[in-house]
Amino acid sequence: MKNPAKIRVLIVDDSAIVRKLLTDLLHRDPEIEVVGTAIDPYLARDKVLELEPDVMTLDIEMPRMDGLTFLKIMMKHHPMPIIIMSSLTQSGSQHAMEALQAGAAAVLAKPGGSFSVGDVGERLIGVIKEAGRSKFRQAVSTMVRANAANNAHAVASRLAPKPTVQTLPGGNHVFDPRQVILLGASTGGTEALKDVLVKLPANMPGICIVQHIPAYFSKAFADRLNNLCALEVREAVDGDRVEQGLALVAPGDFHMLLRWQGDHYRVQLKQGPLVWHQRPAVDVLFKAGAACAGPNAVAALLTGMGKDGAEGLLDLRNKGARTFAQSEETCVVFGMPRAAMEMGAAEKMIPLDSMAAVLQEAAIRSRPQRQAA
Repeated sequence: MKNPAKIRVLIVDDSAIVRKLLTDLLHRDPEIEVVGTAIDPYLARDKVLELEPDVMTLDIEMPRMDGLTFLKIMMKHHPMPIIIMSSLTQSGSQHAMEALQAGAAAVLAKPGGSFSVGDVGERLIGVIKEAGRSKFRQAVSTMVRANAANNAHAVASRLAPKPTVQTLPGGNHVFDPRQVILLGASTGGTEALKDVLVKLPANMPGICIVQHIPAYFSKAFADRLNNLCALEVREAVDGDRVEQGLALVAPGDFHMLLRWQGDHYRVQLKQGPLVWHQRPAVDVLFKAGAACAGPNAVAALLTGMGKDGAEGLLDLRNKGARTFAQSEETCVVFGMPRAAMEMGAAEKMIPLDSMAAVLQEAAIRSRPQRQAA
């Protein structure tokens, strides 16, 4: 008999060790119930119908059918929140990005090797709790329908040459090097960031991005954006110069800070403690941006679980930056934008499809001020 007070989870992985590790971990949380496990997608399909789980964790590499194929089948015929547990390999990172495009709720590093259960445990529990909420389930279904409707356009975009034309008015504007755009996102953010960045012209002020994403997946994420956007997008390297027309993505497992050096910004990468159980953390970037860019920054906090980024966005607003957060109705998870709204960190809540235009207008209208630190 179902326990409506608990989030019901099905674990799908061909490794008995991983199944036991995840089961033992999730059993420690009183709000989660592991209702079953499966060693491959065929058994998982039967258990979904039998057990009616709220959330599924899914390995990518499995016998008889790979997890990516199963994810796509599930999203077409039985959409539900599915969390991908992937090995940290180059091929795994490419599959992870495809999984996010197909509607996966999140991609987390599989425990084992250098990543223990403790490393991913709190994040996994948090994502499961968010995914188990009815609003999240509705958002997944909406996302899947939208992806299906736009599939032909998405394929054409991937095959088309990198865009060279401006997509919004004001594309010829020359920005001051003191101007910078800061973006943060978590659950649902890979697609939200894509939707924003593809609409921006090639010569926007330098952009720094923190997306909660595991190590090794961030490069595949940046490469995918680079292929779709007029902007140059790449995974940040310590000491990279922030320049007009360039968007830098924080690498997984490294915080990214911003520093003013003479006549330009550079990014600094460091590990250090987790912040809000995250590395990279949005708050680390935003607080560094508030200190060195202040009123010359434009910042936005997009969809995501938890509160990361809200305090930093408030620091930015208090220093005179333009600050925005994604509106509830367009978020997959409204956690981070909600926290920003509740503490008055965002001057406006913006629908996702309007965010690019708002960021560009804010950058064009801002008047650079000396705020070096």
